[in-house]
Amino acid sequence: MVDEETYKASTYAPVNIAVIKYWGKRDTKLNLPTNSSLSVTLSQDDLRTHTTASCSSTVEKDSLTLNGKDQDVSGARTQACLRELRRLRKDVEEKDGSAPKLSELKLKIVSENNFPTAAGLASSAAGFAALVRAIADLYQLPATPTELSRIARQGSGSACRSLFGGYVAWQQGDKEDGSDSLAYEVAPASHWPEMRAVILVASAEKKDVSSTAGMQQTVATSALFKHRAENVVPGRMKAMEAAIHDRDFAAFAQLTTRDSNNFHACCADTDPPIFYMNDTSRAAVRMCEAINAAAGNVVCAYTFDAGPNAVVYYLAEHEKEVAGTFKALLGEKTGWEGKRGGAVEAVKKLPEGMEVAAELLSSGVSRIIPTGVGDGPRKTEEHLC
Repeated sequence: MVDEETYKASTYAPVNIAVIKYWGKRDTKLNLPTNSSLSVTLSQDDLRTHTTASCSSTVEKDSLTLNGKDQDVSGARTQACLRELRRLRKDVEEKDGSAPKLSELKLKIVSENNFPTAAGLASSAAGFAALVRAIADLYQLPATPTELSRIARQGSGSACRSLFGGYVAWQQGDKEDGSDSLAYEVAPASHWPEMRAVILVASAEKKDVSSTAGMQQTVATSALFKHRAENVVPGRMKAMEAAIHDRDFAAFAQLTTRDSNNFHACCADTDPPIFYMNDTSRAAVRMCEAINAAAGNVVCAYTFDAGPNAVVYYLAEHEKEVAGTFKALLGEKTGWEGKRGGAVEAVKKLPEGMEVAAELLSSGVSRIIPTGVGDGPRKTEEHLC
């Protein structure tokens, strides 16, 4: 008798923004990085991917829909994730003869982002983390987040970090098969819950040079990159873990901004050069420096992934000085209307000498996303299909 039951599971998965950047691969097929990395998981109340995975005997082929548009599931990255997850499910079925043969059924995957896709906001990280977590729940796999991170990494490198909340590291690993290239929790969100961020979305358009293409150009042509991977990042990883454990924001901020600058310097050192930051991005840097100078202390830190959007980290106690400055400048932009944004009090006076930077930010920022450190994937009964 054919089992016509439809099995399904849904999850929310968060975005993570690296403070020690991953860039470059030593193995493109397995998505093995040339250096370790470390990130902050952002709140799913503000940024998330919602994914439902379902299967039944009536589904004729694997499919994936993202934001209402059909996606190609034949790509090597997606297939690597599906193959590994099905293998683990088959192990479950072989150990338990009464378990439904879900590994033999086709999958229908429906996913939605509540933020711009492919605009430098880590959409692929949240997307593949949600895909892997939803299917793992569907298959009832006894795998830990660290074990699942090996699979998510093959879909999108930084996706392995979105399987955890709080502060997360992705260790580079040395083995050729990638079995030791895994993510692990440095500290939960509850360890340092005061961490906040305001994202200045400078462009919601798709990047002209994708992360995948850009990083391989850098590996192949940048002399600065080799120094970064071998000499700069290892020390910064240790220092950043210590800063997080000690809740030392000054050290966290210094490491974050320097690593962002070093990463983008490597992009500029690529042949031909890659420029993910733009005039709006550089104005955000100037404004952060001015905020710190006005405060007489390091109260905020900027970082930029492979895109022009600024992610500005700060602690809750400095919300008015940091987020309040951007609200005074960009109060008419979309994003402040929520509970978190509405609670931000705008400063009455902007830093002196920042007229040009203020004008560039006002004309170049399209929306604001106030957020903070958050938890890892959440299971939900709200299904998309």
